[in-house]
Amino acid sequence: MTAGDSYGRLDDDDYPAYTMGRAAEMLGTTQSFLRAIGEARLITPLRSAGGHRRYSRYQLRIAARARELVDQGTPIEAACRIIILEDQLEEAQRLNAAYRRAAEAADPTATA
Repeated sequence: MTAGDSYGRLDDDDYPAYTMGRAAEMLGTTQSFLRAIGEARLITPLRSAGGHRRYSRYQLRIAARARELVDQGTPIEAACRIIILEDQLEEAQRLNAAYRRAAEAADPTATA
């Protein structure tokens, strides 16, 4: 991928644009923190052709949430689990809302 190819993807939240060093700097944390949340499987950075970790903006938001919890005294493993559960709850709520809209569209006389 050339620089010209990646230029159009800079607005993509899932594009792995940030090196580990840059990601740690942006989050105000250490590279070992990023490795730890990777080992806890909270985020899985993509790898460059040379094997270096690359992070997306979406992953950086998740890492920032983990850092917030850890800074409040939550152990890193628990912080990762909390974030995973929060994400699962948000997805379930999104699906429930979609099902509710579909049911209402199929039967507009039904009440919630």
